[in-house]
Order: sequence, then structure tokens, then C-alpha cells
Amino acid sequence: MSKKLITDELINKRLEAKGFGEKQINDEDLAKESVLKHFNVEFTNNYSSSADFYIYEESTADGYSVFIATYDQDRVNVNENVYYYDHDLSDALKEFIKYSNGDEENPEIIYVDDLHQQFIDDAIVQLFEYLAERFEEEVIDELTNEGYEYDDPKTEAEFINKIDVILS
Repeated sequence: MSKKLITDELINKRLEAKGFGEKQINDEDLAKESVLKHFNVEFTNNYSSSADFYIYEESTADGYSVFIATYDQDRVNVNENVYYYDHDLSDALKEFIKYSNGDEENPEIIYVDDLHQQFIDDAIVQLFEYLAERFEEEVIDELTNEGYEYDDPKTEAEFINKIDVILS
């Protein structure tokens, strides 16, 4: 009886079925779609007072631009919701998405005044990497439970290193 072996190809096939394989790694739009679908969130640049999270630019009284990231536009806390640099918004966005409570019928809506901001791409990349690592571990556990095994103990470590290089 031959052993059922865990291979890079088998792991990737299962990861792609979950939306987090090499095909999605190499296609920014597919990666974004997978992340947003997983967390049940949607972006919009059409303002609505019913959005679940808002990110937008404002001007100060003396003409400086600042960025707001908040759940409640009526209660903006300067210490927590106002950012001087837009690149800091990726962390706020990532945290909101990661802990959102949307579902397929009622996704969380994120209002962003400009949907082509770099901080959105940065947050999506970080969330994709987080989910890809999590799903990789899940797939390996599933395969192991199905009776698959690594041919060589160092293969698992080599594969994990290979995935880390791809995601970097």
C-alpha cells in the first residue's frame, strides 16, 4: 500500500479552493475578493450615514489635511480617530475588518472617500497573509487527519519557509 503524501501541489490546490492559494497570491483582485468575502465586508465611496466604519480626509482650521477613521462620525475622538499620515490608516482598517461582524446577507460596510488609497491595499495584503497562514495550517491538519503524511520530516519546514518567502 502506498503512502498518501502531503505535497506542495496538494496543499496549494486546497488553499486555492478556500481562496488563499498561489492563484490568489498572484492576483491582487482575487486576493482582495477572498479577504472581503471571508470577513463579509464591502467598501464603498458612496457616503451613507449607515456605514459601519468611515475613513475620510478632513481639513483643519489652518489648512492641514488629517484623516479620520471611526465607527461613529458624530463622536470623533481626536486621540483615537484622527491620523496625520494616511499610511497609518492601514492598521485601523485592518483591525476593523479583522474583528467585523458581517454576514453574507448583511456585510459590514466601510465608507472610504477614495477607494484607490494605498492604505487599503496594505491592509488587504496583511489580512491575506494572516488568513493564508491560518488556512495553510488548517489544510495540513485536514490532510494529516485524512491519513496523509510528509515523505520527509524536513519537507514540512521547507514548505513553510517557501510559503513565507512567497508571502513576503
